[in-house]
Amino acid sequence: MLALPFMFDFWAMPHQLPPAGDWRSWVIMGGRGAGKTRAGSEWVRSCVEGARPADPGRCRRIALIGETLDQVREVMVFGDSGILACSPPDRTPVWSATRRMLIWPNGATAQAFSAHEPESLRGPQFDGAWTDELAKWRKSEATWDMLQFALRLGDAPQVCVTTTPRNVGVLKDLLKMPSTVVSHAPTEANAANLANSFLEEIRIRYAGSRLERQELDGILLEETEGALWSGQQLDGLRIAQLPDLDRIVVAIDPAITSHGRSDECGIVVVGAVTRGPVQDWRAYVLEDATIAGAKPMQWAERAIVAMEKWGADRLVAEVNQGGEMVENVIRQIDPMVPFRRLHAARGKAARAEPVAALYEQGRVKHFGALGRLEDQMCAMTAQGYTGKGSPDRLDALVWALHELIIEPSAQWRRPQVRAL
Repeated sequence: MLALPFMFDFWAMPHQLPPAGDWRSWVIMGGRGAGKTRAGSEWVRSCVEGARPADPGRCRRIALIGETLDQVREVMVFGDSGILACSPPDRTPVWSATRRMLIWPNGATAQAFSAHEPESLRGPQFDGAWTDELAKWRKSEATWDMLQFALRLGDAPQVCVTTTPRNVGVLKDLLKMPSTVVSHAPTEANAANLANSFLEEIRIRYAGSRLERQELDGILLEETEGALWSGQQLDGLRIAQLPDLDRIVVAIDPAITSHGRSDECGIVVVGAVTRGPVQDWRAYVLEDATIAGAKPMQWAERAIVAMEKWGADRLVAEVNQGGEMVENVIRQIDPMVPFRRLHAARGKAARAEPVAALYEQGRVKHFGALGRLEDQMCAMTAQGYTGKGSPDRLDALVWALHELIIEPSAQWRRPQVRAL
């Protein structure tokens, strides 16, 4: 019974246990408070401890790397979830401040390094390493490179990386490596060890923002150089209350196939205030109801449900691929639904550019959680889409804004010819 609190495999959460298989880097990406530090500490224990206190483990020399030496000491070593707090009394290492090193009863050591001093990793050699908050290191690439040269002991040296994700090159490159495995968890995964008020407050404060998805959901939010939108821009356009809307449309970018790897069916709801001159019209993105792997009847029903929910006055859909099939499927569910076909005469990037201009003018606002839609927006450039798959959510958004703002604006500007 006395040993039970230190038997981490018994009560750990799935994302805190090392994946099986032959890997070199294990990246634990999680939200704030998701239990990443505890996972890193316990992984170090599993590497250095043997069956008995004096028995050797599979690792003898570990590198501990944080952004600063203070953070290594206060978080990774002495923190509430640090190595010392996790170790049983008969296996607790001793901290040598002068050597910046933990020393275990079996002779294994863990040496502390600062990511501000990558050159300090020249010379030492290790058979394992734990790096904390890699994504916020200022000299991340240089430090990571020096660590790779130092991991040269043992049969298969490994590194555990615990970090909240950020859009930095060193992390993105690491995730692409075939020798990397990834565990992921949101903050709520560790809710039992967090204050209820903390979770409630931060979810309310950051609801729907890209910061919520990064810092709480632990999702890597990539942004492409030259993208038509940026995360910072979109966060600045977020609102908590809606005005009285004059028009609401549901736009569909249909998926023609419905197998598991098919594109999503983009379904986006957008409203508009159309009082006054057309240049003063404003649009509000209300919901992303996109559905994946759905059959035509399923995505059509989802679109009509969204239409009823928001009281939309029209459903619009791109029909280049589906032709009359799109409208026929919708009519099977509701024969009387107001519906308009839209045909794409230009490429996705060309259609998106005037929509991006509306955002630059501050004429489009976001309401609610639209994170996955915003991810696609931040991957669209003037040369095309750089994300994975097809930007179906973005396509639906573009069609909605063309219907509500862009086409009426073009008609308003078109010179009127008076009959003689």
